[in-house]
Amino acid sequence: MEDFNGTLLNEFILTGFTIQPLLQKFLFAFVFLFYVLDVFGNLTIVSLVIRDPSLQSPMYFLLGNLSFLDMLFSSVTVPKLMVGFLMENAIAFKSCITQMYFFHGLGCTEGVLLAAMGYDRYVAICHPLRYVSIMRRSTCIILVLTSWFTGCSTALIHAIMASQLPFCNINRIKHFFCDVKPVIKLACKDIHVNEVTLVTVTGFLSTSTFSLTILSYIYIITHILKIKSSKGRSKVFSTCSSHLTIVILFYGTAMCTYLGPASETSLEKDKVAAILFTVITPTLNPIIYTLRNKEVRNSVRKLTHKLNVCRFCLTASCPSEKVHR
Repeated sequence: MEDFNGTLLNEFILTGFTIQPLLQKFLFAFVFLFYVLDVFGNLTIVSLVIRDPSLQSPMYFLLGNLSFLDMLFSSVTVPKLMVGFLMENAIAFKSCITQMYFFHGLGCTEGVLLAAMGYDRYVAICHPLRYVSIMRRSTCIILVLTSWFTGCSTALIHAIMASQLPFCNINRIKHFFCDVKPVIKLACKDIHVNEVTLVTVTGFLSTSTFSLTILSYIYIITHILKIKSSKGRSKVFSTCSSHLTIVILFYGTAMCTYLGPASETSLEKDKVAAILFTVITPTLNPIIYTLRNKEVRNSVRKLTHKLNVCRFCLTASCPSEKVHR
């Protein structure tokens, strides 16, 4: 190891967004609200997919996994972000590397899963007669496991490389969580290899999965244009519009963040982008699917109706119980 002047650090300080107390309180309330909606909305989707027989198809199996990923993805960073609005946000070196690993692992897993969902829509629209035979339960499980394996393997590369860097003198991370770019920038050693690896690995994965998703939609659009009925075209497009909207939100912010070098200006912009894909996008995903998908809306109505019936039955039973006593 090279000889460095200074003591190697074992703790970092996350600077967060701002030091203005009033703005911190506002942002805490904003992030807390979105996080509650995120967990509630995605947990609802997961529950509906598990319990509702009408949602036992490959499309909703993949959607349930996406919602589960979104909950985990937000939970890796958002609680620590909210702590930073209330007090100085310190994090141990090992915890920082762990957070980095799970953040990138879950993010990359979601990117691959979105590509798998695009393939599912391609098969459903372009090969409807073969859909059941192609998208078997085993196929869906393989797609989900492949997504997890790819995401965890990719994140492991960044986590191991970052953990081998020496950190000394400066311990303030200019972000609200331990992301690769702001962390490695603090290392007292040349980080050129780390930056090239980050852009190459993350760039290849995001570009390849995004390209596969777009390729699926090229075939879908080509198929839609062959449909003579405008009503038929609208119906087919509505089945994949929710997924396409989520793809644009996810890849748009991710590519802007990781396909460039780390600089003071870019790191400040990365904070805003990170808020979008860690707080807002996971919250919007279940809302988008609920608003744009008829089956999910019907399932939500049935669940709401059951809850109202149960509440009415419990309320109505109270007087009779008292009389009986």
